[in-house]
Amino acid sequence: MEIRLAKYLAQCGVASRRKAEELIAAGLVQVNGETVRELGRKVDPETDRVTVEGRAVAPAQERIYLVLHKPAGYVTTVRDPWGRPTVMDLVPEKYGRFRLFPAGRLDQNTTGLLFLTNDGEAALALTHPRYQVLKVYEALVQGVPKAGTLRRLREGIRLEDGITFPAKVDILRVEEGNATLRITVHEGRKRLIRRMCRAAGHPVLALKRVAIGPLVLGDLPPGKTRLLQPAEVKQLFGQGTVPCPAGPGRAKREGVARPEKERS
Repeated sequence: MEIRLAKYLAQCGVASRRKAEELIAAGLVQVNGETVRELGRKVDPETDRVTVEGRAVAPAQERIYLVLHKPAGYVTTVRDPWGRPTVMDLVPEKYGRFRLFPAGRLDQNTTGLLFLTNDGEAALALTHPRYQVLKVYEALVQGVPKAGTLRRLREGIRLEDGITFPAKVDILRVEEGNATLRITVHEGRKRLIRRMCRAAGHPVLALKRVAIGPLVLGDLPPGKTRLLQPAEVKQLFGQGTVPCPAGPGRAKREGVARPEKERS
């Protein structure tokens, strides 16, 4: 049965479906030796030979789901053309054969929860804007926001690319004249949390993501990874439109689409 090329690449663990479309558009994908740039191209996994930059790909035989506690100083990419350390440098060697990739992004200086997998459908469920998956951050900001400022952040604050969606914002603690906020959003605009707080007059001093959808960072030490527990995998496959391996059912959640990539 034929399927869309981008979906096939995601099933092979090459990248998320959106990233796979970027690879196709860039002319890096070949089908039966012919470079394909058409995003709607379909392939037959049984008969077509698909390669990415000359390397043959096939569906992952074993799906891996990891949570990483990203430290500051690492970029969220598989390879960095400038030679900076990447989050893949923190993945244990035993997972090297699984061609893992990060789902979503965190800025180089942002720490916290990052999801890595070789399952493009799972990555799509957590990162595609239309599923409105909640992301929770702890932001140490300069000063202590007043009630009116918190209300602006909660109801939507104007940025250069438009007003933000409503967010949940609470003060966790105040130390030495600065506040740590717990901010929950479902948008994926670039550097969203930092821009929200700056627009509110309280620049971010330190930022950590502590949860994405059903995944929680917990007490995982910085720089360490852990495999998802079976219960977490089950919850993960309840997000978006990912088909659960245990059955053919799909859970569908509609939302407001935003084109920007997730990077806070």
